[in-house]
Amino acid sequence: MSHADRIMILLVDDRPENLLAYQAILAELDLELVFARSGGEALKQVLAHEFAIILLDVNMPGIDGFETASLIRNRKRSAHTPIIFVTAFPDDVRAAQGYAYGAVDYLQSPVVPQILRAKVKVFVDLFRMTREVKRQSEERFALAHERMRRTAAEEANSRLTFLAEVTAVVGRSLDDTVTARDTVRLTVPALGDHAVVARREPAGNAWRIIQAVAEADTVSIEEFSNIERIPPPLADALSRTLTSGTVELLAGSSAVTAGEDPQIVVFPLSGQKSILAAFGLSRAPSGRRFSPADFTIAEALAARAAIALENAQLYKDLEQADRQKNEFLSMLAHELRNPLAPIRTGVDVLRLRGDDQPEVAWARDMIERQTTQLVRLVDDLLDVSRITGGKIRLELESVDVAGVVATAVETSRPLIDEAGHELTVSLPDETLWVNCDRVRLSQVLSNLLNNAAKYTRGGGSICLAVQREGSEAVFRVRDNGIGIPGEMLAKVFDLFTQVERSLDRSRGGLGVGLTLARRLIEMHGGRIDVASEGSGLGSEFTVRLPAVSSAAPREVATGGAPPAEQSPRGPLRILVVDDNVDAADSVAWLLRRQAHEVRTVHDGRSAIDMAKEFRPQVVVLDLGLPELDGYEVSRRLRSAPDTREALIVAVSGYGQDEDRRRSSEAGFDYHFIKPVDFQTLLGVLREADENRDKADELERIGS
Repeated sequence: MSHADRIMILLVDDRPENLLAYQAILAELDLELVFARSGGEALKQVLAHEFAIILLDVNMPGIDGFETASLIRNRKRSAHTPIIFVTAFPDDVRAAQGYAYGAVDYLQSPVVPQILRAKVKVFVDLFRMTREVKRQSEERFALAHERMRRTAAEEANSRLTFLAEVTAVVGRSLDDTVTARDTVRLTVPALGDHAVVARREPAGNAWRIIQAVAEADTVSIEEFSNIERIPPPLADALSRTLTSGTVELLAGSSAVTAGEDPQIVVFPLSGQKSILAAFGLSRAPSGRRFSPADFTIAEALAARAAIALENAQLYKDLEQADRQKNEFLSMLAHELRNPLAPIRTGVDVLRLRGDDQPEVAWARDMIERQTTQLVRLVDDLLDVSRITGGKIRLELESVDVAGVVATAVETSRPLIDEAGHELTVSLPDETLWVNCDRVRLSQVLSNLLNNAAKYTRGGGSICLAVQREGSEAVFRVRDNGIGIPGEMLAKVFDLFTQVERSLDRSRGGLGVGLTLARRLIEMHGGRIDVASEGSGLGSEFTVRLPAVSSAAPREVATGGAPPAEQSPRGPLRILVVDDNVDAADSVAWLLRRQAHEVRTVHDGRSAIDMAKEFRPQVVVLDLGLPELDGYEVSRRLRSAPDTREALIVAVSGYGQDEDRRRSSEAGFDYHFIKPVDFQTLLGVLREADENRDKADELERIGS
């Protein structure tokens, strides 16, 4: 028998010889004997151990046997422990008193060994049987509990597996119809006999319903628009849920009563702003009901389906917003390019007039530089994704940094002067060359100067310093403005980040300038850094680019027609069509200057009529025309005998890939974006002149 299984009895007597006698008498019972010589010591042992029986002397100093027994009985654990009183002075009154304190027997001292052993053995055997019964009961309880726990774990695991599959399948598509089909397909027959995802269409009273129904060993899935095809209790519950956004619970055709499990449950599939659909489950065909655990699974499934449907809706909204954004940017770019076209043409007019007075030449060159800058900015506006997608095209050439700095300063000068800042520019004594896109590098430096001007209080100080450091050209823009907090230094180049957004800094822009600057410098093989001592202590931006030893030929990006140095050998009949009168007239003036015969019209129908009369060899055609757009005009010109072979050139503010594809399909030979460089247009006319020569040669041979 292990120590844990040994049975203990407590022997309490203030006389040692009596304790020795009890030990000798009970030795053959193989018990663990615990001795106590006072009532207080006995109470300590009872607190520490569980005894089969307590042998308790009545007459003891301090706490006597009766009081000790009373205290033992007051403790829950020992309230039913058998107590045998032992006394040398027995009488009926004391015996009655002992039994009143819970004694099971009363022995006279000195005790008879056989009687003591017999009585102790009876209670020991009873204790042993009681403990065994208790142990068996605990084992049976533990086994039942383990079975319940295992069953619950298996059910929970099954639910988690099911919900994991739901999450993986239901969220895999951004199409709301696919999401609805997946939801009902997974649900039947695992969770219900009949599952429905339903919603009302925005227009009219039409419905969009996808359902799955268990039929024998198969599941049928169908889509329809008539709510009347759904059983009335479920259909009515779906309608109420879509209206109220509340969960519906039905037992058959009526609402459930307290404590009753439902046969039909309907959940709203809600987004952040509205109810997207209703999800209904029915067990009415099989007569089953939804237990609390089943309801929990159905509720979790509905929550996942709602998230998937909202994601699908958000994706649709994003697609729509993206389409609207592209349409807006396309239209905005077109409207911005319309005034830029005559400005660019006006510069060419000034150049052809040959007025070389210093003031006129300065103004003409400034207008040309700023127009070029505006054109490039409008190009960025057309496709914002190029900023983050790295799709900005560079036109690299070896450039003297002094010219780039001058352009950047000229661009930023109005903002700097308006704020009353003092600008200091420091250039190296030597000529410093970098291989760069002149306009883009100027744009970066201008962005940095603009930032310094906007984030420096009036009358501040700004410094742009350029120098060579080893193999690098280093540009530093310093200011004594509001500075940058330490926690913002790592974020200032992130898209849409602004250090300060208060109303008095409303000219701070959208927060894309520094992002674009970093991307452009990285595309050049350089880097840009920022430093600041903190708020109110100014900031410094440093741009580092590889320096080159001397000027190199310009790398011109492909696309469009190359400039021509010569005009066509003979005059051409050219029709210019543009609803912007200034743009049409300025291009016509330049073409007439080259001795061509030119007509101008300002709408599509007039272009068709003029082409019949004028029979142009070249048509310079805008796309966004009233009456008939440029695409339709081109198609009609291609179908007419007199203009079938004409060179048709699109010159338009619309320049996205879709616009170019449509112009090609409509029969255009070239598609140029406003404002088009006049030398490029002359190169196209040279091609038309060569085509005319070939046609004349063929006609001569034929004759």
